[in-house]
Parts: sequence; structure tokens; C-alpha cells
Amino acid sequence: MKIILGVTGGIAVYKAIDLTSKLTQAGHDVRVIMTESALKFVTPLAFQALSRNNVYTDIFEEQNPAEIQHISLTDWADCLVIAPITAATIGKMAHGISDNMLTATYLAYTGPVYIAPAMNSKMYDHPAVIENLTTLHERGVQIIEPGAGFLACGYVAKGRMSEPQDIVDVVTSGKQVQQIQQDLVGKHVLITAGPTIEKIDPVRYLTNRSSGKMGYSLAEAASVRGASVTLISSDLPLAVPEGVKHIKIESAEDMFNAVKEHMEAANIIIKAAAVADYTPVEVFDQKMKKREGDLSIQLKRTQDILMYIGEHKTHQYVVGFAAETEQVEMYARGKLVKKNADVIIANNVGDKSIGFKSDDNAATMYFKDGSSEEIDKQPKLGVAHEILTHVIKKGFN
Repeated sequence: MKIILGVTGGIAVYKAIDLTSKLTQAGHDVRVIMTESALKFVTPLAFQALSRNNVYTDIFEEQNPAEIQHISLTDWADCLVIAPITAATIGKMAHGISDNMLTATYLAYTGPVYIAPAMNSKMYDHPAVIENLTTLHERGVQIIEPGAGFLACGYVAKGRMSEPQDIVDVVTSGKQVQQIQQDLVGKHVLITAGPTIEKIDPVRYLTNRSSGKMGYSLAEAASVRGASVTLISSDLPLAVPEGVKHIKIESAEDMFNAVKEHMEAANIIIKAAAVADYTPVEVFDQKMKKREGDLSIQLKRTQDILMYIGEHKTHQYVVGFAAETEQVEMYARGKLVKKNADVIIANNVGDKSIGFKSDDNAATMYFKDGSSEEIDKQPKLGVAHEILTHVIKKGFN
């Protein structure tokens, strides 16, 4: 793919260097345009060395007198990516202002355009910026939403440029980027995630392969969309999304008690955790010593948390998961009825490309009205947003 990468002035320019490297390593031909402000942060040499192409910085400096460089670039490129993009450049693009090499190239380009904003959260939420982004979105520009994190100004909030690999995934997939709406403002979403830990003794325990990535992605997506989010999980090597209330648990019993305590306040309950079905009858205070012969451990059934939620829900919209290895639809639809859920999200964990610990997922949503929705393979955060979009479309109360 032939890609024009526009780079505007902001501290996130360092991520654009990494983005250039990742795109080039993936076999794409990248040509970089830097604005005057971007030159205040880094020199063109870094981009030139990584892209192995000349870097464009001045519309009046024609590198080839036989052509108009910003026009020839638009004829050459398969897509235009601007990352990072500042509020200033967003405003210029929205109002058709062409005062540098990058904005002139944008106005002349008729192919796919992707932008990855990066700025202080207050700037990003300013009505003028929102209006300009809306204008660009309505014109077909694909907006790769910023994430939440530590910003250069010292804030920990939304405004951090999307990670380079995420931008690569979006651009090279050719999929439309969903404009994320604040459609969960005023709602409380309760999410369980990851495995539980069932102690045998101070050293050993029973657990499963769940990584918690899907549940944490759902928590991030719900928070970004304006929800108040409570996340219940064991202590996992994952960053808790900004603004999400995290309740740490260990065992299935701990998770059950936490869900009981918090479910009444929830509008949506998403039970994404892989809870142990059985736990040891006896937990030993001291480490069990190795001995001759085989060992048997007696197990007892844990509380079925999803079934409890289904039996005791009042106003909540209940979302369950079914991780299956065979007859996925049959088991999912059976679980939907048995657990009194509103939707069951089924995926084939036998597929290692989307199973436990994978960064990607694909799933089918089975609703209690008999309908279903397919979610294609993509990063788990994208799956999370699709899940929430379909839940909202179903008009939960």
C-alpha cells in the first residue's frame, strides 16, 4: 500500500516515528509530510531514514521541477493518514484552509483519509473541535479516536493519540472506523472479567486460561462511551482503564459476593469472566507434601453467577458469554434460555487466533428475540464497541 503520512506539531510526534517504522516493516511505501510545527519537535531525518523516502516540509520547495509535488503525491497514494493531528490542523481541514503542504495535499486528495487526534482532553472536548471533527466525519474522514492515559500536560484523561499498531491495523484493514458516541452517559455498567483462582493450599490453585482482555476491553469501551463502569476481576497483568472502578477478587465466591453487592445499581451487566465451575471442598493451611501414588481432590460446585443474575434481575440488561469448542450455536442458545439472559455472546475458543490470551476476537451475539449478529475478527476493543453498539440498538431499559 502507498501511504502519505501527515505529521503535525505535538508531543505525540514520537509515536509517528514508530508508526512510520511499523508501516515500512509491514511492506508499505510511506511518504511523510511534516508541518512547520512538527519540525519543532523532531527533524525530517528520522522519518527519511525509516521510510527511505524524501520528507516533504514546504509546499514552495519543489523536489522535482517536472511536477507539482502535492498533486503528484495525491495521484500516487492509496490513502492519507495524519497522525498525530492537532486541533489547529483539524480546524483548517474542516474549513478548507490550505496554507501548507499537508493541508494542500488533503484538499487535493480524493481517496481514504484517516486522522488520529492528539491533544489535551479539554481541547478535545471543546465545542469547536467537536464541531470540526463532526464536519470531517460527515465528509468521510475516518477518525481514529484517542485513548485515555497520561498526557504531556500532566492530565490523565482522554486525548492520548491511538497507539501506532492500532493505527496500522485500522488503516491496513480498510474497515470503516466507527465514530464513538457518548451513548452510555448516565448509565452504570457492571462487568466481570478474567479467571477466578480456587485455592488448594498456600502454593497451589485451580484456574483457567482466560486472560481478562475481553472484559477489560469492554470496560474501556463502556467508559469511553460515557458510562460509569465497575469492573470485577482477579489481580491481572492488565491496566485498568482510566475512570473505571476496579474491585479485586480472587475466588468464584468472592466474585459472586461482589456481583450481588453491585448488581442493583447496574443498567447493563456483562458477565465476561471465566468463573471456575468447581472449587476444592477442603483448602489446606499448609503446603501439601508430595507422596507416593495418585492424589484425588474432592471438588464442589460453585455458585452459577450468571444464573443468579438472570433469576434476580429487575431492570438490568444481562449479557453473558459462552466460550465453546464445538456446537457453538446450540450451546449458546441453550445457555440464553437457561440463564434468562438478554444476549449470549459465543466464540469458539478452540480457534487459537481468537481464543484465550489472544489480542483478537470474533463472536456471534444470540439475542432472546431469536435474532443474531456476527462480529468479525478484529482487536478485542473493536469487538467490545460492536457488542455495546448492538446492545444499545436493542433498546435496553
